[in-house]
Amino acid sequence: MKELEYPFDSSYIMKKAKGLKKALLSDGSERIHKKIAVLGGSTTHDIIKVLELFLLNYGIEPEFYESEYGQYWQDAMFPDEKLANFAPDIIFIHTSNRNIMSYPVMGDDKDTVDAILSKEYDHFETMWKKLIETYHCPIIQNNFEAPFFRLLGNKDAVDIHGRLSFINRLNEKFYEFARKTEEDGGSFFINDINYLAASYGLDKWSEPQAWYMYKYALCIPAIPYLSFSVANIIKSIYGKNKKGLVLDLDNTLWGGVIGDDGVDGIEIGHETNLGQAYIEFQNYIKLQKDIGVVLAVDSKNEKENALAGLNHPEGILKPDDFVSVMANWEPKNENFKTIAKNLTLLPESLVFVDDNPAEREIVTAQIPGVCAPIMDSPENYIINIDRSGFFEATVISEDDKKRNEMYMANKQRLELEESFADYSEYLKSLEMEAEIKPFEKLYMPRIVQLTNKSNQFNLTTKRYTQEDIEETAADTGSITLYGRLKDKFGDNGIVSLAIGNIRGDHSDELHIVLWLMSCRVLKRDMEFAMMDELVKRALDRGIKSIYGYYYPTAKNKMVKDFYLLQGFDKISEDEEGNAVFKLDIGSGYEEKNHVINIVS
Repeated sequence: MKELEYPFDSSYIMKKAKGLKKALLSDGSERIHKKIAVLGGSTTHDIIKVLELFLLNYGIEPEFYESEYGQYWQDAMFPDEKLANFAPDIIFIHTSNRNIMSYPVMGDDKDTVDAILSKEYDHFETMWKKLIETYHCPIIQNNFEAPFFRLLGNKDAVDIHGRLSFINRLNEKFYEFARKTEEDGGSFFINDINYLAASYGLDKWSEPQAWYMYKYALCIPAIPYLSFSVANIIKSIYGKNKKGLVLDLDNTLWGGVIGDDGVDGIEIGHETNLGQAYIEFQNYIKLQKDIGVVLAVDSKNEKENALAGLNHPEGILKPDDFVSVMANWEPKNENFKTIAKNLTLLPESLVFVDDNPAEREIVTAQIPGVCAPIMDSPENYIINIDRSGFFEATVISEDDKKRNEMYMANKQRLELEESFADYSEYLKSLEMEAEIKPFEKLYMPRIVQLTNKSNQFNLTTKRYTQEDIEETAADTGSITLYGRLKDKFGDNGIVSLAIGNIRGDHSDELHIVLWLMSCRVLKRDMEFAMMDELVKRALDRGIKSIYGYYYPTAKNKMVKDFYLLQGFDKISEDEEGNAVFKLDIGSGYEEKNHVINIVS
């Protein structure tokens, strides 16, 4: 919904929230249901109301628990049955500097100031640990915004008695806890209201009247910005981030039209003000690769001119930075679809970046779900993309960092495939090796990420948290497998997961509750290698029958017949297409993988 995309009109959202919700719920979108507990140190009603809109727009249908005013600590430390029975999937703690109980005063010595700091921090750490121990779910915690006054002026940031100094030190202790939790495999995230308040304007954000009248710790018009930030963290946790940028060239990555102005006539570099804006934007785009954002070009241009522009000596981005460069005179929406198809990505997982509003309108109208941020003037390009939260980072895996390399290698594989008349010979020529093993702690973040991101090659679309995966891996009644695929062009990383539960009166049945695979390794027989290994491990556990389940969604129709291709028999199917399959392995099983070498 365009009204909920950055830059949005916060006043409009606050006034029209009821109508926007109604429109979202009637748009026919498929959404995942998540229970979110909001524990507030101040009023949270309107924050929740707007947060719901952004989450619905991201494909998440939220159900909320809201603490009584100011009762965040009591609900966390002494939960009643209502919160316990609610069993939240995520807990958001909305506190602010209004919830800091003690600050240093000028007469305090260093030890006293440190003791006050420790007491304030311990108040929060004790609560976090209690929540983690009780609910085993991700926690989102606000940091603290700067105070709206500085008693010591500029020295407030330096002197240990200054409130700004105290808040900065307290924030850093929050960050240390977040880093340590991540290192230990937990899920604790900071919602950076310190940055939000600075970006919005601290004087406006901290308007005292909102506190005095309504006990809101921020001004009313800023609420959508806060809710949007929280929604971005939640959609990232559940794999709803975008995956790539598809960029125009002329007047987007450089100034001017290269076909008319020539390579020497386009503006890029340090010689002009406009050229500086474009070079900074190119540098920002290149940085996206470091967090796994895929880059592609969709330009109305001669290919030769496009490549010449990308090879400009002052430019930051080069042809090799893009997994696809489509420069021709075809409609951009058609090129966009082709790019998505070649990358085996859903079109809506890519963001269209073009300075021309007409082209943006055509692409978004022809391809539902695609976002195309406003690109009004080069000096605003970075802000408009950055503030949109397309690529909110909660966990950055090693596979994320190498994603562009993986797609580049895929391009080489496609080129090789075209040179073979026999597909099986092509697969053998890839010299594929797979590591297929039970879940390991080292790969837990990537495993969680895959369960929440994979939509197309995902038979049950069951989502898992880090805690869920760890419990499943430790459960002796489950069989877990991850699959990592390499070939002569490179490492694809972890691309497939399977989880099976052992059941039956004689514990001789394995029920597959999760089976998914990254679409970038489609048609390379990885699914057969995974099934062969799953059957081996099942036989070792005395399993005689394996049951598979397919639950149809709008995006996973491609795997409707997956189990039939694996040799299963369909034993039931309801009116909605939910199907159950069975494979008897007690009397033997014929392996189907003949092209991938399994390594230990």
